[in-house]
Amino acid sequence: MTTPYQQPGAAMGAYTSPIPVRAAHLGDALASEWTKIRSIRSTMWTLGVMILLMLVVGLGIAALVAAADVNDEMANEPVLGLGVFGALIGCICVITLGSLTVTSEFGTGMIRTTLTACPSRSRVLTAKSLVFFGLAFVTTLVTTAFVALCQVAILDGREPTTEEWLLSTVGSSLFIALLGLASLGMGAMIRHSAGTITVMLGIMLMPLVAGFFMLGSAALSDVSEFLLGYSIPAQLIGVYGEAAGPGPAGWASVLVMLGVTGASLGSAFVVINSRDV
Repeated sequence: MTTPYQQPGAAMGAYTSPIPVRAAHLGDALASEWTKIRSIRSTMWTLGVMILLMLVVGLGIAALVAAADVNDEMANEPVLGLGVFGALIGCICVITLGSLTVTSEFGTGMIRTTLTACPSRSRVLTAKSLVFFGLAFVTTLVTTAFVALCQVAILDGREPTTEEWLLSTVGSSLFIALLGLASLGMGAMIRHSAGTITVMLGIMLMPLVAGFFMLGSAALSDVSEFLLGYSIPAQLIGVYGEAAGPGPAGWASVLVMLGVTGASLGSAFVVINSRDV
């Protein structure tokens, strides 16, 4: 006679689960990471603050331009370029969320539980990267599109081209989401929230600051132009409009950020598989 949990022919005392057992795959890791990222408070706060800042700054500047009646002076300027000010501030929020997506688990020790449930560290990092990138891109895209529509309505009579629409919405959203993904990769290497955020803010701002300090030196003029043109703020400005100095503009700026993100994530995959938690 067999018990309800013992299959016929099984050894006495052996337990066979009535629940079908299957091998875990990437979809399970994605579901787990989606549950984590939508249930922690840092996601709501960072993305909420990002949305608020992009709306207030983007629409506020458009309202100021409209009130100042400077349409003649800005006739040749892309109207959607005003959205870059809010996007620059929003980058800080996305950098913070990208860092916390990984480092918060190392800080609390929950990474041990995660890696026990899914021993494949590459699968865990892949799932975190995909979930974060999708959330950051969609949130930023909806926000930038709304800001762009409002800016065109406020500054009546200045209709952007299709290329300007794509760059100011899809292009800027890709750039910002990739920057956050680079922060996630950095977080997987540093494994400390404050340290990762500090390093990423330094990478974002230090080339710009150093370039400005070198402007007064004729011997360092080439270095100054390079730093100013290839700094992250200058690259984002290039997505919205013309290149700053020798740096690229438009979709080329997005490709540069894609390369930076690839280097960060590639290093993270190497490091996470070569050391203990």
